[in-house]
Amino acid sequence: MQNPVRGPALAWGLIAPSLLLTLFILAYPLSTLVFQSVHDISRFGLLRAFNGLDNFRTVFTDPVFAHVVWRTVQWTVCVVGGAVLCAVPIALILQQDFYGRGVARTIVMLPWAVSLTMTAIVWTWSFNGQYGMVNASLAMVGIIREPINWLADGQLAFWVEVGVGILVSIPFTVTIFLGGLSSVSQDIYEAAGIEGASRWQQFRRLTLPLLKPFIHMAIVLNVIYVFNSFPIIWIMTQGGPDNATHILVTWLYQLGFRLGRPGEAAAISLVMLALLLAFTVFYLRLQKRQSAKAAA
Repeated sequence: MQNPVRGPALAWGLIAPSLLLTLFILAYPLSTLVFQSVHDISRFGLLRAFNGLDNFRTVFTDPVFAHVVWRTVQWTVCVVGGAVLCAVPIALILQQDFYGRGVARTIVMLPWAVSLTMTAIVWTWSFNGQYGMVNASLAMVGIIREPINWLADGQLAFWVEVGVGILVSIPFTVTIFLGGLSSVSQDIYEAAGIEGASRWQQFRRLTLPLLKPFIHMAIVLNVIYVFNSFPIIWIMTQGGPDNATHILVTWLYQLGFRLGRPGEAAAISLVMLALLLAFTVFYLRLQKRQSAKAAA
């Protein structure tokens, strides 16, 4: 007879090495961030003195902080929401059986294989106010008469970056939805068609409910990814003009590496971690509660 104690002990023993490695990988940088956030550190990394919560007070009282947090929320909500809304119809189209579907899927997925830094550089060239492809194309079809300086105005530049963020987030989101759609049996659609259900009714009553777990997965993963997305905004505008396009991660970089305030940058890192943890816990609990209500 198998020893009942040996089973759990053996399981813990087998996973202990990877668990300890994971804890080390997570604990070391986190402990370093906490240490730096409560100390006064020079721009060259020289430890000066313990200053408690002074770095957090400096960050929270900075007038830029509130604007950066709100802009980060706008950036995350708009990019994730736009990517999900665009990815659903694209995934539905790519799921259909048509000639050239493999090529179409490859074209949609190709941007995902390109470095995000290179993508941001290309879009920066495209939106250049003097020789950019966007201005040239709009002038060619008669939409504009004079070149638009897309990245010179803070508000306009931010929404341009949101659009680029949506475009680069679509391939990953489409991949998740295609995985969900491929797991759905086509028999239910044939049965629904026999019963007289229209395409819209099939989408609303069959596709969306069956796709809902994958939508939740896409939202959580995209929020974590987009919230920490650095290259697009930094390469296109570096948070400017006049801090008008900064989000938390780019402001953190500017404080830590441009302005030489690593203690405040560490404090912002911990704030970002707390915000992401709070969102993840809240969203997962909300979905669990909704699933429980649906099951009841």
